Amino acid sequence: MTHTTATAFPSRKSDGKSALSTAKNGNQSLKKGEENGNQGYSQQPQLLGRKESEARRRDSHSRFGAAPPFRRAKPRILAPRSPAGFPMAAAASSLARRAVSCRRLLLSRAFAAAAARPAKRVLVPVAAGTEPVEAAATADVLNRAGARVTVATVAFAPAGDEGLLVEAAYGVKLVADARVADLEGEAFDLIALPGGMPGSTNLRECKVLEKMVKMHAEKGELYGAICAAPAVTLAHWGMLKGLKATCYPSFMEKFTAEVIPVNSRVVVDRNVVTSQGPGTAIEFALALVEQLYDKEKMEEVAGPLYVRPQHGAEYTSEELNSVEWKCSGTPQVLVPVANGSEEIEALNLIDVLRRAGANVTVASVEDTLQIVTRRHKFNLIADMMLDEAAKMEFDLIVMPGGLSGAQKFASTDKLVDLLKKQAGSGKPYGAICASPAHVLEPHGLLKGKKATAFPPMAHLLTDQSLCENRVVIDGNLITSRAPGTATEFALAIVEKLFGREKAVSIAKEFVFM
Repeated sequence: MTHTTATAFPSRKSDGKSALSTAKNGNQSLKKGEENGNQGYSQQPQLLGRKESEARRRDSHSRFGAAPPFRRAKPRILAPRSPAGFPMAAAASSLARRAVSCRRLLLSRAFAAAAARPAKRVLVPVAAGTEPVEAAATADVLNRAGARVTVATVAFAPAGDEGLLVEAAYGVKLVADARVADLEGEAFDLIALPGGMPGSTNLRECKVLEKMVKMHAEKGELYGAICAAPAVTLAHWGMLKGLKATCYPSFMEKFTAEVIPVNSRVVVDRNVVTSQGPGTAIEFALALVEQLYDKEKMEEVAGPLYVRPQHGAEYTSEELNSVEWKCSGTPQVLVPVANGSEEIEALNLIDVLRRAGANVTVASVEDTLQIVTRRHKFNLIADMMLDEAAKMEFDLIVMPGGLSGAQKFASTDKLVDLLKKQAGSGKPYGAICASPAHVLEPHGLLKGKKATAFPPMAHLLTDQSLCENRVVIDGNLITSRAPGTATEFALAIVEKLFGREKAVSIAKEFVFM
């Protein structure tokens, strides 16, 4: 599965021999020149005897008149010479230049080899009812690793964007990159199935996908599934026989007798990776990265996500100046989105808050309802345009991160006005990742408040005293750090709107704790 390309580096030992050989040949040439009477360079200049010198001066005086007064020549300090007869400083400088040139050549060849190596191809099939957080996390994390990810719908539909529209779980609408039926016969390095119901059933019923996954497995390639998909889809196809696997806890009993069930957040057995639910989606995706590449690549990708140090533990938040977040009836929540918004953060907010019972409105600040997210370039369909949403009243306005998305939020006057009105009236508002630093701070919405943000951007906050916390609540403001803290961020909001008991219930349903 993993292809390693070895790069041949020239031996320093062989180079040294070549240099010494050249120097030796140079000395032999010089000696030969001297033997033939040629004027060559000698390290020790020949000194004339005193009598011979006096005779030559007398001879010169007799022919040309009186000789000028004798002047002792000023001593000359000769530069140290190499065995080949060249100044040693110049030789060292030349060798240094050659070494730098050689190093640059080797680096350029290494980069060229890496660029020429084709990216790993990953297929993430989706269907009506697919769990959006699982699909997004898988695509996002593998994209960060450098894989070429294709999100494909199993639906047989007419050509065009309308045929690629997928209505995932919890009212999330997205546009797939392709149709599975059009990809039959193409080779992938990994096929990863998200879960959700009836999404897993719809994946199972796709005969083209079943054929593709079975042929893929026969070649010994990597495949995986999460949530309901291991039991409902892979086990039904007979692709977990004799293997250890896990799935969504309430679906464990649906495993066929040939499967060895394991109650664990992520299970890797041979070329199969399985996991339990949306709360384990990032862990699942990172395990896929490690199997597809290596542990070093997995750790490289995990770093900027700021994943939990202890998976499965209860979520925590830092709260100051506690106030009650009051709502008149069902909480009305606005989640603005833009091109470049971080998909894991946006979909966690939408999914978790809708599970809890909030009425979530996803509003586009762009010119169209369809926005393209930051990492996989997920095509997410908003519920309405911001202009329409601006006419409504919201109990909470909360923004996902993603640098370019946050910058678009900051330059959208209508959204900034809504945020200022929300804050001024004492209503809750919040942001995660890049948005606290690039939206709230420059518009004075963090004045007198404690907050956190994406760690590399935390220096942009005036007050950085609580930036090490994963979630910070200060009165009517809530902020968080990164994609790896997005579920905790959403659960902390649920706790403020619905209470701790509801938040814990959602966390367990999510298989987050």
